[in-house]
Amino acid sequence: MDEPATGRGSNIVVTVLVAQLVIGTVLAASLWGVIGGVAGYSALLGSLTSVIPNAFLAARLAVPRRDPGAHALIRAAYVGELGKLALTVLMFSIVFVMVRPLAAGALFAGFIAAQLVTLAGFLLRDAGHEELDTDNKNGE
Repeated sequence: MDEPATGRGSNIVVTVLVAQLVIGTVLAASLWGVIGGVAGYSALLGSLTSVIPNAFLAARLAVPRRDPGAHALIRAAYVGELGKLALTVLMFSIVFVMVRPLAAGALFAGFIAAQLVTLAGFLLRDAGHEELDTDNKNGE
């Protein structure tokens, strides 16, 4: 028996979030070894600035709602996306105010690298997408 679509979707979400953490950590370790510690932890902070808000959005969409309808899902998506944006701004603000010294280029490289992993999630979804047979006989 096939697993439900929500199971496949949540597996892809978790895979993307873990991949974002892995890419951010690998980039941070690489920059730490090549450029230095400041670039390394700046890249790690940049990737976390991407991963944590994305995890918030994923949690908002994955949490069961009292109303399983489309309207509740759209509302959860809007709240999740606004929360993700607010968390991203908050995290960048905290990093820029509190972290000294900071390599801004490495910070944004970590952020962008983690964000690009999201595109891989679409590729994973498309690669695992099976065409479902539909019956268009309308009950005949």
